[in-house]
Amino acid sequence: MATITASMVGELRAKTDAPMMECKKALTEAEGNMEKAEELLRIKLGNKAGKAASRVTAEGVVTAYTDDKAGAIIEINCETDFVTKNDSFLAMANAAAMLVAKNNPADVAALGATPYEQDGFGPTLEDVRKGLIGKIGENMSFRRFKRFEGNGQLASYLHGTRIGVMVEFEGDATAAKDVAMHIAAMKPVAVSSAEVPADLIEKERAVAAGKAEEDRKVAEAAGKAPQPADIVAKRIEGGVQKYLKEVSLHNQPFVKNDKQTVEQMLKASSTTIKGFTLYVVGEGIEKKVDDFAAEVAAQVAAAKSAA
Repeated sequence: MATITASMVGELRAKTDAPMMECKKALTEAEGNMEKAEELLRIKLGNKAGKAASRVTAEGVVTAYTDDKAGAIIEINCETDFVTKNDSFLAMANAAAMLVAKNNPADVAALGATPYEQDGFGPTLEDVRKGLIGKIGENMSFRRFKRFEGNGQLASYLHGTRIGVMVEFEGDATAAKDVAMHIAAMKPVAVSSAEVPADLIEKERAVAAGKAEEDRKVAEAAGKAPQPADIVAKRIEGGVQKYLKEVSLHNQPFVKNDKQTVEQMLKASSTTIKGFTLYVVGEGIEKKVDDFAAEVAAQVAAAKSAA
């Protein structure tokens, strides 16, 4: 049986806003698997458990660059928020986005090999990265990037330095910029319902089915007759369709005018969104969480044994 620590319970609570004991029960049932425990909480507690699921802990910045020929968006990570305000780090991050757009590197390694000099370091971007690590005293890395080119128009939006969006479109530039800002706020996963990845749909269907089963058990315990299978199936499918509307860009209420959907706004402005990339700093990265109390206790114990 997996050991469930207080830090694991705290991490799950931070992600879901669920009660502490429910988090512990879910982790125990999931044998310590954080993702499975989060899914169990969503089944038992509904949408409340996903309320804070987008919170991330890793630090860094997202930057973007566009010119007449291409554009790029990139995430660069570091250890602390302090470094994200360092001028040299920001200069390297902005240069990296430009280098992606202009040089079309195949991957992060190829990006690092691109010629670039800064702060007396070079002759490649990787050399500058290593030089700044020594100068600033903190590790940093190029995590991911996406490059756009071709005949499509590009619009970008940066919400501070932690959220970045690049939109490929045809039509009105102002409407596209508004959509980029909308994406940063509402975080859709696809342009339309038809483009939502199948694995996300199946995961949502499993959550809806699990919730229906939980309701059946509650009804059974109360001596009530369970709902007919066809009604349960409709409930599950209804939950999936609700999810698709919530996560597809076209179906979301437009942030600047919630009386119309994004699709309606785009149609009114004769604009088409061909695709988008949304980066949130640290998304999907598990940052080490130190157990401060345990660390202090260990230091005290070590001091006593040494005395």
